[in-house]
Amino acid sequence: MTSAGSFYITTPIYYPSDLPHIGHGYTSVAVDTLARWHRQAGDDTWMLTGTDEHGQKMLRAAAANGVTPQQWVDKLVTESWFPLLKSLDVANDDFIRTTQPRHEESVQVFFQTLYDRGYIYAGEYEALYCVGCEEFKPESEIVDGTGPFEGLKVCVIHSKPLELLQEKNYFFKLSEFGDRLLELYKAEPDFVRPDSARNEVVSFVRQGLKDLSISRSTFDWGIKVPWDASHVIYVWVDALLNYITAVGYGADEANFARRWPAYHVVGKDILRFHAVIWPALLMAAGLEVPRGVFAHGWLLVGGEKMSKSKLTGIAPTEITDVFGSDAYRYYFLSAIPFGHDGSFSWEDLSARYQAELANGFGNLASRTTAMVDRYFEGIVPAPGTYSDRDLAVQQTVADAAAAADAAMERFRMDEAIAAIWTIVDELNAYITDNEPWQLAKDDARRERLGTVLYTASEGLRALAVLLSPVMPVATEKLWIGLGAAETLGRLQDQPIRAAGAWGILRPGTSVNALAPLFPRVEQPA
Repeated sequence: MTSAGSFYITTPIYYPSDLPHIGHGYTSVAVDTLARWHRQAGDDTWMLTGTDEHGQKMLRAAAANGVTPQQWVDKLVTESWFPLLKSLDVANDDFIRTTQPRHEESVQVFFQTLYDRGYIYAGEYEALYCVGCEEFKPESEIVDGTGPFEGLKVCVIHSKPLELLQEKNYFFKLSEFGDRLLELYKAEPDFVRPDSARNEVVSFVRQGLKDLSISRSTFDWGIKVPWDASHVIYVWVDALLNYITAVGYGADEANFARRWPAYHVVGKDILRFHAVIWPALLMAAGLEVPRGVFAHGWLLVGGEKMSKSKLTGIAPTEITDVFGSDAYRYYFLSAIPFGHDGSFSWEDLSARYQAELANGFGNLASRTTAMVDRYFEGIVPAPGTYSDRDLAVQQTVADAAAAADAAMERFRMDEAIAAIWTIVDELNAYITDNEPWQLAKDDARRERLGTVLYTASEGLRALAVLLSPVMPVATEKLWIGLGAAETLGRLQDQPIRAAGAWGILRPGTSVNALAPLFPRVEQPA
């Protein structure tokens, strides 16, 4: 993407009746990392996240707790969802709540437009409904109950009985958009990624689409249909519109034109809503479809998808309280190929923390700055004539920076981190090969010692810039430790696509004491 271009990216908005688990955190840090990368690349970047606060499930939960639905969602968002972002150092530009007037009013504008264009009609509807999913379930997600639910139909995701609903609803003419959607997928092969997700969506649409119920009339916790106040807009459809209402649709057309369209990163379980229903709704309204939809895989614990209802949910703070937010971000973004399912275990997290972060990156930073302090009185030395071995380090840095940027364009943070980590490995090997502690014993080799330590320090400068979107806390400490904040300015202002250039760290810069970036921790019992 060209620098200074628009880059608008979103998480799905989360349903706050569930407490945040590491799956929610995974999505959030993935999107945050992409947004941070593009901000540092000079792109006009905007990151959106938020909460989906309407629907029958929320209404019932509020009643069970003896409060109004608005009081209930306010409590959940304030006590659980805002802290999630803070604990993971997510730097979102906006947080939208579907109970905010800016959203509700613009949703009504949107649906009035669809109604006026003839894409909505009234009809009768009967189907099995999952309150947990807030969704009428297709046959593929309905199974026979067992145990206490024997004889009932249950949701394959929540393993709870479905409710048979029959009511008058308004319908969106989704069935009219099958051919246009297939043409979109053909013309824009990267509209849905990865390929496995794209193939699933194409196969689903080719089977034929049915019109979509977009209202409910048996409860009132939702946004009222503008032409019929006895109905509220179906919660999932209401939620999808957050991506445009948050950037000014129906209220601030200049900002909407600046930001839209967006990239959406979602879990694969909500892919069809985003890759089928959402673009069809936009087509019907005469708006641009999203730039693309990327569906990541599930986090598995004990072979099962992360789920509070199945007691496999792990709160992000269980990890960050022990290992810190940077380790959380690094682990989930590097250990799991983005777009695939991945298994979490405490043992793997602990092993990677020690080997890759503490011993690999952290020790590299500590010993380099310590040697500059010891052998050059804390002043980054000027390099002498570069040898072939020095030039090889420079080439590794340049290649890694280019490869990482290309990987980020593909939404493959795992591949970007792997590319950047070649610098860590190269610098550790370079220090071992050159033995600066031996060079320091010979005054005749002082120029060579300066070249080696400048090379290691400049490599760390590149690492701080390239890794800052992934690990903002540790890299900020490293940036200050290198003395770069005083001479080059704020880390987040460094142009990331120029990070692979050589010679940016200025000789004569004073390094500062650097505490361990990744202190030793004890694995939880």
